[in-house]
Amino acid sequence: MKETRFSKSLMNAKINLIFYFIGLFLSFFSRKIFLDSLSADFMGLIGTLGSVLSFLNLAELGIGQAIGYVLYKPLYDHDRKKINEIISVFGYLYSRIGFLILLIGIIISCFFPLIFGKSHFPLAAIYFAFYSFLISSLLSYFLNYRETLLGADQKNYVVTAYFQTAGFIKTIIQIAAAYYTHNYYYWIAIELVFGFIASFILNWKINQVYPWLKSEVKLGKKIFDKYPEVMKYTKQLFVHKIASFIQFQTDSILIYAFVSLKYVALYGNYTVIISKLALLINNILDGTSAGIGNLIAEGNRKNTIKVYWELTSIRYFFAGVMAFALYTLVESFISLWIGKQYILDNTVFLLIIINTYIGQTRGANDLFLYGYGLFSDTWAPCVEGIINVGLSIAIGCFYGLTGILIGTTVSLLLIICIWKPYFLFHNGIKEPLYHYWFKVFKLLAIVTVSWVASTFIIKGFIHINPYTSFINWTAYALIITLIFGIILFGLQFIFEQGTRDLYHRITEKVFAKFTHK
Repeated sequence: MKETRFSKSLMNAKINLIFYFIGLFLSFFSRKIFLDSLSADFMGLIGTLGSVLSFLNLAELGIGQAIGYVLYKPLYDHDRKKINEIISVFGYLYSRIGFLILLIGIIISCFFPLIFGKSHFPLAAIYFAFYSFLISSLLSYFLNYRETLLGADQKNYVVTAYFQTAGFIKTIIQIAAAYYTHNYYYWIAIELVFGFIASFILNWKINQVYPWLKSEVKLGKKIFDKYPEVMKYTKQLFVHKIASFIQFQTDSILIYAFVSLKYVALYGNYTVIISKLALLINNILDGTSAGIGNLIAEGNRKNTIKVYWELTSIRYFFAGVMAFALYTLVESFISLWIGKQYILDNTVFLLIIINTYIGQTRGANDLFLYGYGLFSDTWAPCVEGIINVGLSIAIGCFYGLTGILIGTTVSLLLIICIWKPYFLFHNGIKEPLYHYWFKVFKLLAIVTVSWVASTFIIKGFIHINPYTSFINWTAYALIITLIFGIILFGLQFIFEQGTRDLYHRITEKVFAKFTHK
């Protein structure tokens, strides 16, 4: 049976959700064991070395995303020769980046005696950990680069299934090693060994899925000039990537500078909760990303616009549910989890929710900007970062954490909410912009009405106190989220065509699936 964009998206979502919940449990459980058995200092060392590697991986420049975009058309045309050539070019570029990262890593490691001079860990252990992580990371550049084809072909579930399974087995073995031996050398060795195991399994699976894929780094070097669009999109994506990295790494620094280290921790508690929820939603929805590129390559403009509004409506639905749940449940959760003293001011909390809501609703625009290859507005992320940091410093001097978050909100409103839709509709979708704003304001009105109606019902009929115990909190969370979700979906279904289209698309596919059994 031929795989459709919808079936691939559904498979990506199902696999992502399964591994999300397994990983969520395992991450909390394993961290507890590692902290108790290997010490908080060791976990801090691992976190620091991980940050160094994250910085080194910025050298990737966005080439993976650029290649993913360039692959959409040949995948749609089933042009295997061109796919082989593009993956070969990718392998050539990634091998050069891999050697660059290795060189920079070696140079940085020369300064470890100064950087970790006060650490009680022997330098041999620090070097062993760093080079184990570095080698595992370099496998992506020298051996695993072909996995980009799976992503562009909407088969990320293959990467998720095999990589995550290997990761879970690795973590379980590390838990056993830490618990029974308390030896961090074993923990590090297991990390390195499983890097090779996961790489071997992934490449074996890629050969099974694409037996015709014969990419060669030498061929990539030879035909590199044949694909100038790769470097064009890479340069554009690199600016977006760097600006985004800088922007999202500044909040904690500014909070420390203008408020206190204590508030960095308080703010961090909220961001941990929000990031887990955001990851859950992204696992459900992000499996459609490669499908958008394939849809646009198909050239059916009417269907493209229809799918755009379907994805926009579902994004606004999930963003609304997430914002309502956060506003209604986070304070009681934090009170039960770590204590009332860790609850932030209500104004700060509202700003966090607004920023989170914007971050979720932008998803459909981001997917279609990527699908159309619209990366040329390199000034936009730079201006967004300047506005964010500039206003955060200016207002943060007087209003502390509230001022810092206002800077973030203003930058998101100007660039993400105003500029990005204009850029997409003018250069990609090519529809009048008032269509967008009419739909968006209608969706915002629906969320507002749903919020007011749900609050009225909950206050009048739900008499569970979520502050008393986790059992009460869980029951309360399920009930109020269900109430809001039903009201929001019902109103969107009545007043928003995109929601109805998506509902009919899903029900038709589900019905067809059962009738074929």
